[in-house]
Amino acid sequence: MDANDFVRDLNDAQELMRNERYPEALIILGKLKEADKAGNFDYNLTHKLYQLISNSQSLYNQQRVLSVVKKIALKKKSISFIDLKELLDKQENVELDEHILRREIEILILRSLLECRIEGNNLVF
Repeated sequence: MDANDFVRDLNDAQELMRNERYPEALIILGKLKEADKAGNFDYNLTHKLYQLISNSQSLYNQQRVLSVVKKIALKKKSISFIDLKELLDKQENVELDEHILRREIEILILRSLLECRIEGNNLVF
C-alpha cells in the first residue's frame, strides 16, 4: 500500500466515523494498522491512524454503553458499575474494564448525551 492509498483509506474511515458507523471504520483502521506495520509511513499518518483507532473505539463503546444505560434508566434509579459491566457483556458482548467504562460514562455525561451522576461506584439516574 502506498501513502496515497493509506490517506484515502484514513479519510474513508473518518467519514464512516462521522456517520457513526464505527464497526466499519474499525475494520478499515485495522487493515491500515497492519499496513503500517508492514510499511514505513510518515509519522503524521501513523499518528492520525492511531488517533482515529482510539477515537473510533471510544465512540463505539459510548454508543453501546448509551444504548444499555438508557434502557436501565427506564427501570431503575441507579446501577453499580460492576452490574453495568456485566449487563454490557451479556447484552452487547462488550468487555470493558471498569475504569474504561467509567471514563466512557463520564464522556457521555460531558457530551450531554446522558443525564445522570456518578456517586461512588454507582450510576444514579
